[in-house]
Amino acid sequence: MRAKIAASFVDEQHRKWWTLGAVSFGLFMIMLDNTIVNVALPTIQRSLNLKLSELEWVVTGYALTFGAFMLTGGKLADLLGRRRIFVVGLAVFTASSLACGLANGATVLIAARVVQGIGAALMNPATLSIIVATFPPRQRGTAIGIWAGVSALALAIGPLLGGIITERINWNWIFFINVPVGVIGIVAAFLLIDESRDTSHEQRPDIPGLVTSTLGLFSLTYALIEANTYGWTSTRILLAFGIAVVSLAAFVLLEHYQRLPMLELALFRNRGFAGANTVMLLVGLAMFGVFFYVSLYVQQVLGYSAIQAGASFLPWTLLIVVLAPQTGRLSDRVGARPFVAGGMVVIAGSMFFFSRLGADESFWSLLPGMLLGGVGTAATMAPVTAAAMQSVRPDKAGVGSAVLNSMRQVGGSLGIALMGAIVAASVDSRRPNPTDFLHGFHHALETAAAIALAGALIAALTLGKTPRSEREREMAVSEAA
Repeated sequence: MRAKIAASFVDEQHRKWWTLGAVSFGLFMIMLDNTIVNVALPTIQRSLNLKLSELEWVVTGYALTFGAFMLTGGKLADLLGRRRIFVVGLAVFTASSLACGLANGATVLIAARVVQGIGAALMNPATLSIIVATFPPRQRGTAIGIWAGVSALALAIGPLLGGIITERINWNWIFFINVPVGVIGIVAAFLLIDESRDTSHEQRPDIPGLVTSTLGLFSLTYALIEANTYGWTSTRILLAFGIAVVSLAAFVLLEHYQRLPMLELALFRNRGFAGANTVMLLVGLAMFGVFFYVSLYVQQVLGYSAIQAGASFLPWTLLIVVLAPQTGRLSDRVGARPFVAGGMVVIAGSMFFFSRLGADESFWSLLPGMLLGGVGTAATMAPVTAAAMQSVRPDKAGVGSAVLNSMRQVGGSLGIALMGAIVAASVDSRRPNPTDFLHGFHHALETAAAIALAGALIAALTLGKTPRSEREREMAVSEAA
């Protein structure tokens, strides 16, 4: 019955593009939430009287559960059906957005953001795996480029929309806006997306892998965020680092010996897949913390309003909207290496530029860094995503996309924690002042630039210079497995 209803809207020739539209719509909501929240952070901090560490948890709580649960989300999508898990994740994300908007303190807001991350983790890997299952190899890079462009459109709209909502209405509405969008997305998914799943062999969730990876990542993030509060050599922080090391080591061992692991380590025997995922991890490490602290910088140091702060990010995000589909299409022809390696160098340049800014800058002083960031991000994201997804068979698309996006989110949560530790080391919590903040801010950005340069080197060494045929890709992954 559902197929008949959907057939009345689209014919088979155009159905795959409507499917792309439906999954991109759901992804739009996730990306919109990311950028809206960044601009609203200073207002949320004042409204709920949050400490800097609590403000970091508002962002990292979401990013961390997003990354930690994404592998399970990809596995469940392959097992139970990609459309089904996409819809479940969308429903969880929508409900938790409502809870975020109703929060009246740090505990409720952080807890709701954690649940929101779980919903996103169920949704996100399903979007890419649906695209891979729907589009033929010759159109896959173009489709992924459009997917990246749509998500970038949310990034572009988010800062300005977040500023307008925060300044003219109330910060709570940056979360309430997700509710009608989520409802529309659920209806569109049922109408326009065909069900698909991995039928190659027996599937089951990897609970031990989920527990050890989540415990390890949360412990590591906690240690980085809270170290300056309790002391780097305090028993609490050393214990957190110890739990992280033991848990993550146990995760690797479990995944190596599990019959049906959550993370198929054999995929990393493919150099292109391993390289693309490493680059994505470094992208998250470098960029998430920068977005977080640049948002604080322009409002708390330069004195921008929420709307002005949102508008200042438009050059960066609009360039991604315009250029990402083109780089995705071109990478199908010439390969991902030149785009990703060059893009990471440009991102490093953007971060180094920001690290030179002072306390009395105008928008025109920010603009070159924003433009460099937009060009670099657009050159990197779609090609590195396409390179990773082209290295896995279509029936492994759920797990492949989950690994890739998990790398970005885990890198992002650790990046915010790392940048926060660097900034906090320069700030006296009893008497914070802009000069100390700027000192730590500059060191954090220099660290991010170095991380981006490392990503450029890895991309140059591991990603293929030219695209391979579908047969070659499948043979390479089959040999790895």
